[in-house]
Amino acid sequence: MQSFFSNKTYQVITAITIALAGLALASYAYSSYYMTKSMYPMPMSISVNGEGEASAIPDVGQFSFSVTAEGADATTAQAASGTKINDLIAYLKEQGVEEKDIKTENYNMYPKYRYENTDCFGAWCPPGEEIPDGFEVSQTVAVKVRDTAKAGTLIAGVGEKGATNISGLSFTIDDETALKAEARSKAIADAKTKAEKIAADLGVEIVRVTSFYENEGYYGYGSAEPMMEKAMDASVAPNTPVGENTTNVSVSVSFEVK
Repeated sequence: MQSFFSNKTYQVITAITIALAGLALASYAYSSYYMTKSMYPMPMSISVNGEGEASAIPDVGQFSFSVTAEGADATTAQAASGTKINDLIAYLKEQGVEEKDIKTENYNMYPKYRYENTDCFGAWCPPGEEIPDGFEVSQTVAVKVRDTAKAGTLIAGVGEKGATNISGLSFTIDDETALKAEARSKAIADAKTKAEKIAADLGVEIVRVTSFYENEGYYGYGSAEPMMEKAMDASVAPNTPVGENTTNVSVSVSFEVK
């Protein structure tokens, strides 16, 4: 029996049916979206920044010093450097500095050379021959001082015992967790105050916090005598006031309002 519809007619009817169904579905989705949007509008929000600052007296001092030594060979130079360093470390320990607070920052040993000119023409001498001239050892040590009142005495003491390039004296707080938490609380309180003022001006009420972001904090450090190149007499130890350290925290907070 011959089919009522030809294959081509059947295909056209099928395509039209699918197209109409797609249009109906798209229309339904479109109307549903705007119905939902009108029924559940996006909540209003207020975004503000808050700043907080907390200060405390530093409880730790830090400085570094170097020792250099020379020798005809590497072994001699290292032995001379080691003797100086060991004497300085022994002195620091006698003054109450713990071993964990004494740290080598760098250690270098390199050969030395001198140049000999044999042929000169009047006042001009061409580059001479490079001749080995022993070795030099340099070691830099960082010291953490937990008794900040003794920082000046220790600096003078290591200088008197042959340390050079005594530098970088700074005062900080060993554990800044509590200080940062205090600054954060003040920053959040500042953000709340600003949001409440804006909400009152707009005639709306704060419902809840919708987002929170804390920016990187800034830490201010006290410092004294940033660079002392020459050895110092322990009888004239420098005065090293510790001052006060400040931590700043910045936050960004968004509040839903109604």
